[in-house]
Amino acid sequence: MQTNAQQALFQSKDFSIYHDKVIQDKNEAKILSPVHIISNYQSPANLYQSADISFKFAINGKDNEMLSGQDHHFSVKVINGKSVTPVIKFGEQLKEPATGEYLQPNTSLTIRLDMRDVVKHFNEKGYFTTFKGDKIYKEDFKGVFVAGGTAPMFWDFDNLVNRSELRLTDEDGDGIFETTMILNKQSDQKQTDAEWKMVKDATAFPQYQSSYLISDALYNMSIEEMIKAVELDSTFRTGKEWAGVWTRDISYSIILSMAHLQPEVAKKSLLRKVNKKKRIIQDTGTGGAYPASTDRMIWAVAANEVYKATGDKDWLQLAYTIIKNSIEDDMHNVYDAETGMVKGESSFLDWREQTYPKWMQPADIFESECLGTNAVHYQANIVLSEMASILKQTSVAVKHTVIAKKIKDGINKYLWLPDKGYYGQFLYGRNFKMVSPRSEALGEALCIVFGIADDKKAKQIVASTPLTAFGINCIYPNIPNIPPYHNNAVWPFVQTYWLWAAAKVGNEAAVNESIFDIYRPAALFLTNKENFVAENGDFAGTVINSSNMLWSLSGNISLVHKVLFGIKFQSENLLFQPYVPKVFDGKRSLTNFKYRNAVLNIEMEGYGNGINSFLVDGKENTKHEIPGNLKGIHSIKIILNNQQGIGNKINKVTNHFTLPAPNAALNGNELSWSPVSGAKKYHISKNGKWLSQTSDTKFSITDKNYGEYTVVAVDEYGVESFACEPVVSIEDAAVKTYDAEKYATKAIHNYKGFTGYGFIEINTTENRNVTIPVNVTEDGLYAIDFRYANGNGPTNTENKCAIRTLKVDDMQKGTLVFPQRGKGEWSNWGYSNAVKLFLKKGDHKVTLSFEDANDNMNGDINQAMLDNMRLIKIK
Repeated sequence: MQTNAQQALFQSKDFSIYHDKVIQDKNEAKILSPVHIISNYQSPANLYQSADISFKFAINGKDNEMLSGQDHHFSVKVINGKSVTPVIKFGEQLKEPATGEYLQPNTSLTIRLDMRDVVKHFNEKGYFTTFKGDKIYKEDFKGVFVAGGTAPMFWDFDNLVNRSELRLTDEDGDGIFETTMILNKQSDQKQTDAEWKMVKDATAFPQYQSSYLISDALYNMSIEEMIKAVELDSTFRTGKEWAGVWTRDISYSIILSMAHLQPEVAKKSLLRKVNKKKRIIQDTGTGGAYPASTDRMIWAVAANEVYKATGDKDWLQLAYTIIKNSIEDDMHNVYDAETGMVKGESSFLDWREQTYPKWMQPADIFESECLGTNAVHYQANIVLSEMASILKQTSVAVKHTVIAKKIKDGINKYLWLPDKGYYGQFLYGRNFKMVSPRSEALGEALCIVFGIADDKKAKQIVASTPLTAFGINCIYPNIPNIPPYHNNAVWPFVQTYWLWAAAKVGNEAAVNESIFDIYRPAALFLTNKENFVAENGDFAGTVINSSNMLWSLSGNISLVHKVLFGIKFQSENLLFQPYVPKVFDGKRSLTNFKYRNAVLNIEMEGYGNGINSFLVDGKENTKHEIPGNLKGIHSIKIILNNQQGIGNKINKVTNHFTLPAPNAALNGNELSWSPVSGAKKYHISKNGKWLSQTSDTKFSITDKNYGEYTVVAVDEYGVESFACEPVVSIEDAAVKTYDAEKYATKAIHNYKGFTGYGFIEINTTENRNVTIPVNVTEDGLYAIDFRYANGNGPTNTENKCAIRTLKVDDMQKGTLVFPQRGKGEWSNWGYSNAVKLFLKKGDHKVTLSFEDANDNMNGDINQAMLDNMRLIKIK
């Protein structure tokens, strides 16, 4: 059918999409042909930049000056192109009133900081104590930086050290540190190309043609960007601004569409992320990567997609070995016997404060049990089981089917929120976990796509999960005082997985929203961007962004291949389960589609999610599938049933931010916290379970038993903040401390801040086994952790997280992790995660052991300093 170019395919109060254009306010993209688009898009970030700026200082690049959300406020007043702040004392808030003025172009700003009190403490005491009570030792001082919301400042504390203009220096040694930067720099104007015209030869790839110009052009643009996303060494490039191969990025992209479009590049890229021991590599990240982050197992799903697309049995055997080795390590290090789930950071949401409360250290993040990551581990076990069955490894197949079920049952038991109709974000806390009620878009989608959610839950999830004006937020509601990246942002590749989920349950409204939430940014920005701000749909407001993003373009292609045409790769065949919304009624074709040794030319008519007729070379095929051994060129004609999906409810909401988490403390038997502006009440929990609520800012504790108390601020809409850092009420007799230096070959004294007579080093050769004898005076539930230092890297990247196995009386009880705490910061002490276990009264041997499965992603440096061990009776 011919479409009416004047009739909107989609219209909301924020943007409209037509057959040949996209309109958002004054911005318009015009599709001139299937290979030519023009756009006048201008980022609102260019139009007006406020002269009222906020910022704060950061010793060693960490958020340690004032409470979260408490910043310096300065109104930039320009004289001869320059502005200078007053001298601001570290830790004392500058709060100038806002003027409502705008920044002049190329304004020079000098920021002046009084560090004399900090320097005095360094010289007199050897350390400075932050508002949190943390000690920064003089030897660990690496510099002071400024973070802020006006470029070139940003709020990414972890990466301040990489921006020279954000480092303040004291050139004359008077204790006043300064830096000068240019604000509203005209060379930093945020814009995209004004025109896209196809220049690459894409005839080797499937050709798509439909009645809708916008669909054809964006498909062609994505295919061209795919061609650009291959490096000279025949591996994928993650994005225009992201060089190299990243495990999760390539894996999600391969699952979306790269497995069948570029199988050899996919194989080579996947093998680039395998180490010499045939284990999958976890990308550099939080606390030194694995096992603080564990979503590397999405590699298994991608490898399986390559096998299903190609039928390559050699690849199957190799992938099987790699996946099996990696899961066996994970079973040792990160599987939680209590919940049945898996520990480790949220899949792809790898930027700590972007999705976690600020108080959570990398060791806490390791202990979290996250929706998306658990969905990945579930499917990895399913994949391993399926591969084992094909390879006739029956016992392995049965074993991992059972493991997958445990993970699935854990997700449905601990993360399902019946009152909301979707899963919670993660379990978090310390010795007793609670669920974060935020939605997590990728995890919700994967639970539907992988079949973790049953049909009833799946339909509820699509109908209930919050959607905002420009798509599905990575998490919802948003976290306050955190700039857009994963927080307050939409990622097109996540939107595509949500589209898959919506199509699977037949929710046409959700399918439509997703398609157009993918088309809008691609057309206006003339590229497949990495992300954009949920608040306004703009690409420029996020902390980092890239064009030509591999998983975004892979998602755009999969919209055609795997949704409209419904192509599903199976081990032995190719299955068609198309979903075409009524708004895209008409004819479409996909020619030169290569499947193993066959080339398919596919025609389709109509709309709907059912097939009336499926002809292969003119003959009816009622199974709607193509055998894997088919050879040669074949034609397929599909006539759809012209029936719309049912159950079209979606949950469109405003882009809401929660209140900040309270800061609580315990004084005697009184739990108290500073009032949170906007809070109508506070929820108090003990040991992960709801205890009480109050409108006051204090709460009396009468229970003398061990208790971890948290406070949550609730706003006028009933929306909860993150919980505060757990505050522990405990009798002194319930904690026993054992100095580590007494139980190893030699003590070390060359760093500061340890508690006993010294500390010990654990690495791959020294103190591989450290045994500490303990005497337990009564039966009960105990927690064991260690005070440690790891200065091998920053908290946000690299791969030197130390890992050890905890044994009691020679029986494995769990894994202890010692993540990086700051580059060269060996006097920065903190606690590992804790292992909970039941101990009977009497003598026991606690052993910290370095096992083969404890290899980290570095392989050589697996090192930490241990100060002491705590044995805590918690029940």
